[in-house]
Amino acid sequence: MPIVVNLDVMLAKRKMRLKTLSERVELTEQNLSMIKTGKAKGMRFETLAKICDVLECQPGDLLEYVPESEDE
Repeated sequence: MPIVVNLDVMLAKRKMRLKTLSERVELTEQNLSMIKTGKAKGMRFETLAKICDVLECQPGDLLEYVPESEDE
């Protein structure tokens, strides 16, 4: 998938655990884990805004577009 989620990077930069983020954005750890690993098919803008608020970052810090190579 050409969209890469860098939630784990931001958590490390903020020295925050997934459990703490889960409590602050009021989502289950399981749902955040799916987002973190890229297994989620989508995310509400409201959820993205909450994560950005808690981590004090921009959506571009969490999401990255990486084009698929033509060889695949």
